[in-house]
Amino acid sequence: KVLTLSLLMYPVLRSFALQLHSAITGSYVPGTHSIAFINCLNEQIAKDIARAIMDKKLAANVNILPKSLALYFWKGELEESTEILLLVKTRTSKIDELSNYVRSIHPFEIPEIISLPIDQGNPLYLKWIEESVPRD
Repeated sequence: KVLTLSLLMYPVLRSFALQLHSAITGSYVPGTHSIAFINCLNEQIAKDIARAIMDKKLAANVNILPKSLALYFWKGELEESTEILLLVKTRTSKIDELSNYVRSIHPFEIPEIISLPIDQGNPLYLKWIEESVPRD
């Protein structure tokens, strides 16, 4: 039973140990922050969604990338369209809230909202993200 409990508690204890180490040493814990990718139909929708994200303080920064060509299957048919891509820098703990919020305001039936954890980066920039996005 002790072994089972130890195995079940390992992720929690590891996370706590990494956060404690980070607090003491000032070092970054990989995965604390993420970049979310959100596709938009046009520049105006992209700006509106980016501003809404920032107004809700769900991100420290949103980049709006220029048009790109997208090929995808939709309802069994190959589609081709141009899209604008948002790069959203935020806390990993905010990804679920960000995703739910964007789905509620996005005009697409199934918007692309995916995220990747930030493994490393400029410590000062990562600290700025930390300071810019309120904790849960």
